[in-house]
Amino acid sequence: MKMQEVRQKAKALGLRDTFGLSKAALIKKIQRAEGNFDCFGTAKDYCDQLECCFREDCLTPRKS
Repeated sequence: MKMQEVRQKAKALGLRDTFGLSKAALIKKIQRAEGNFDCFGTAKDYCDQLECCFREDCLTPRKS
């Protein structure tokens, strides 16, 4: 998910004070607002947060 989409999701949830946050920090804030654990980027091979909309991005290996 691109940063613009993440910002739109945060806005739709009514989140404030999001300016200047990294993508990961903003996603974690959204996860908390949606009732999920704020665990974006911490899963190794498995994620049990099946309802999290960031699950696929979280489990996708990132370039170093």
